[in-house]
Amino acid sequence: MTASADRREEEIRRLLESRPHPAVPADLAVGAAAHGSRLLRRRRTVRRLAWLLLLAAAAAFAVWAALTQPWHTPPAGVAPPLEGW
Repeated sequence: MTASADRREEEIRRLLESRPHPAVPADLAVGAAAHGSRLLRRRRTVRRLAWLLLLAAAAAFAVWAALTQPWHTPPAGVAPPLEGW
C-alpha cells in the first residue's frame, strides 16, 4: 500500500477506537430476521404468480392456435378461371 493509504487506514482505526460504539437495540436481530422472512415470502409469491401468469398465457395461446389454426392458408377469395369448358 502507498503511504497515503496507510495514513488513511491508521486515521480511520484511531477514529474507530476513540469513539464509543453506538448501542444496538436488543430486538435488532429479531426484527432483521422477520424483515428477511417477509422479503423471502414476497419474492416467492411474486415468482409463483409470474409462473402462473406464464402458464395461463401459454394455455390461452394453445387454445387460440387450436381454434384458429393460423398455420393453414386462408381460402382464396377469387376462384381460378375455368378454361376448357
